Amino acid sequence: MSKFLQFKCDLDNFIQELESILEENTKRVEDLLEQKSKTYNSFVKHMQMMEEKLEHFFTPLSHLNAVNNSKETQEVYTQSLPIITEYSTRLSQNIEIYKAYKEIQTDEVSTLNYEQKRVLDLNIQHFELSGAHLDADVKKRLEEINIRKSELTNNFSQNLLNATNDYTYIITDEADIDGLPSSEIENAKFEEDGITKYKFTLQMPSYIAYMTYGKNETIREALYTAYVSRSPENAKIIEEILALKDEMSKLLGFKNYVEYSLSSKMANSEEEVLDFLQNLLKNSKNQAKKELGELQNSAPKDLQSFDTAFYSELLKKAQYNIDEEEYRPYFEQKSVVNGMFDFLTKLFGMKFVKVEEELWHKKAFSYDVYVKDRLRARIYLDLEARESKRGGAWMHNYQTHCLNEKGEEQLASAFVVCNFPASSDTNPSLLRHDDVVTLFHEMGHTIHHILSQVKENEVSGVNGVEWDAVEFPSQFLENFAYEPLVLKMFATHYKTNETISDIMIDKLVRSKNFLSAMGMLRQLEFSIFDLKVHNGVYTSDEVQNILNTIRKETALIKTPEYNKFQNGFAHIFAGGYAAGYYSYKWAEVLSADAFYSVIDEGIFESKTAQKYFDVILKGGGAKSMQELFKELMNRDPDTSKLLRLNGIK
Repeated sequence: MSKFLQFKCDLDNFIQELESILEENTKRVEDLLEQKSKTYNSFVKHMQMMEEKLEHFFTPLSHLNAVNNSKETQEVYTQSLPIITEYSTRLSQNIEIYKAYKEIQTDEVSTLNYEQKRVLDLNIQHFELSGAHLDADVKKRLEEINIRKSELTNNFSQNLLNATNDYTYIITDEADIDGLPSSEIENAKFEEDGITKYKFTLQMPSYIAYMTYGKNETIREALYTAYVSRSPENAKIIEEILALKDEMSKLLGFKNYVEYSLSSKMANSEEEVLDFLQNLLKNSKNQAKKELGELQNSAPKDLQSFDTAFYSELLKKAQYNIDEEEYRPYFEQKSVVNGMFDFLTKLFGMKFVKVEEELWHKKAFSYDVYVKDRLRARIYLDLEARESKRGGAWMHNYQTHCLNEKGEEQLASAFVVCNFPASSDTNPSLLRHDDVVTLFHEMGHTIHHILSQVKENEVSGVNGVEWDAVEFPSQFLENFAYEPLVLKMFATHYKTNETISDIMIDKLVRSKNFLSAMGMLRQLEFSIFDLKVHNGVYTSDEVQNILNTIRKETALIKTPEYNKFQNGFAHIFAGGYAAGYYSYKWAEVLSADAFYSVIDEGIFESKTAQKYFDVILKGGGAKSMQELFKELMNRDPDTSKLLRLNGIK
C-alpha cells in the first residue's frame, strides 16, 4: 500500500463531502472537549491530525483550481470558501479549545518536548490573534470579516486570471517579430484564413518575450499598458480588503494590520522593518542611478517604462556579449530537472525515483524522494504554462511529515508549480536562465517541507516557520543556479549534447547582477508600499497616492499614470504576503549569509551544507528561525552578505 495519498477530487460531490467531514470534525471536537483529563497526547495530537486530514481532502481542490482552472473548479472552490472559512473561524474562536491548550501548557510544562511546546505556543497565539478570548459579538463580527475576506481575495485572483487570459495582441507584419527568438516566434505562430499570424498574450512567457525582444515600440507599449492596467475592478476590492483588515486588527487590540501581521514574524515592529528597507534603499540608490544612466545613454530616446526590458537586453548583450536565447538550448526543461536532482543528490545525499501514476494533467509528473536509501517523501511537478493555470510559480504542501495519533510515521509530499514555456511534439520546453533560478527557488521550499524530521505536523516542514523567514531555504537554493560547478551538471545542448562552455558560464555569472541595484529599488518599492498601505484604511485614490509618493524615492523612470500595479499585486491582496512582502529581503539576508559560507567552503566539501541539512531542513518550524540560524552559523545574520550577493558596493 502506498504511503502517499492518491490525488483525487470529486467535483460533483465535493461540497457534500466537505460538509460531512466538517460535521464529523465538529462532533469530534465536542467529544475531545468532554474528556475530564486532557493531555497533549489525548487532546492536542488528535486536534492536529484532524486538521491535517482536512487539508488532505481540501488541497486537491485548491490545487486544481490553480492549475486546471475551469468554470466547474471556480464554482466549487467559490462555494467551498465560506463553508471552510466559517468552520475554521469557529474553531479558532472556540474558547474551550483555547482554555484546554492553556491548561495543558501549564500542567505538562515539565514533560513536553520543544516541538510540543512550540505547537502549544503557536496555537495559543493563533487563538488570541483570532479573538478566541473576546466576547460573542466581536467573535461573530470577526467570523463575518474572515468569510468576506476569503471571498474578496478569491475574486481578486479570479479577476486577474480572467484579465490575463482575455487579452491577445495579433501581429500580421513579419517585421514586427524581427529579433524575437525563433522558439518564441514558433510559440506565437498560428494560421487563420490562410494567413500566418502571431499571437501575444499577458501570460508571462509570451509577455516577457515581446517586452524583451520586440522592436516595435507601439506594440510594446500596448502590451505594457494592458498588463499594468489589468483588473481595474480590483481597486474597489482593495478598498474593502484594507477596511476589513483594519477593523479586524483593531477588534483584536492592534493599532493597525501591520502591527497584527508582525506579531507572528521575526521582525519586531514596523519601524524596524522600515529602517531595514530604507537602509537598503540608501545603500543601493547611487548605484541604481549609475545603472540607469548607462541604460539611458545606450538608448536612442528618452526611456519609458515599456522600454526598459528591451533596451536592458540590448545593453546586456553589448556589455557582456550575452544573448539569453543562446542559452536556452542548454536549459531544456527535463535536463534541468534531472540536473537539479543530481545536484541535490551530491549536496545532501537525496535520490529521486520517477513514479508512474495518473495525475491532473498529462504534463504533470511525480518522484519519490529517498535519503540514504530510505523513502522520505513524494514531490509532484507541473512546470509548463497553459491557459487554465494561474500565473507565477509556487510550492504547495500536501502531506506533512509527522507521527499520527497511533505513533505511526506519515511521510511528506508537496507540489512544485511553474509556468515555463510549453513543450509540444515538435518543440521541447527551453527555459530562460531566470526560469532555472525559479525552479531552484521552488525546490528550496519543497525540500524544506519534505525533509523535515519533526514529529508534530503543525511545526513540521514549512508549518510554523515565521513568514519573514520562510523564503530563506528557497533563496538559499536558487543562488546555486549561478554556480559554474552546478551549471555543468545539467546545462547541455538539447540537440548536440554539448556541455555549456566556461566562456558562456563566465558571461552568465558576470551578468547576474546586471542592473541589480535598479532591481533592488523595485523590490523595495513593493515592500514599502505593502507596509504603508496596510497601516490604515484608504480609498483607491489614496492607495495610488501612497504608491506615487514611494515612487518618488524608488522609481528612477517616471511611471505612467495608467499604471495601476496595485490591482495586480496578488501577493499582498490575494496571497499571504500582506504587511509581509519585506520578507523576501529579510530572508535574503539569512540565505546570502548561509550561501556564501557553503561557497567559501567549496560547495560539496562544505560542513555548513551538511549542518544546513541537519539544522534547517530537518528542523522545520519546531524552533524560531532566529534560533535555528544561530545554531547553524553560531552568530547573528550578517546583512552585508545581501549587498555582496547583489553586487552592490
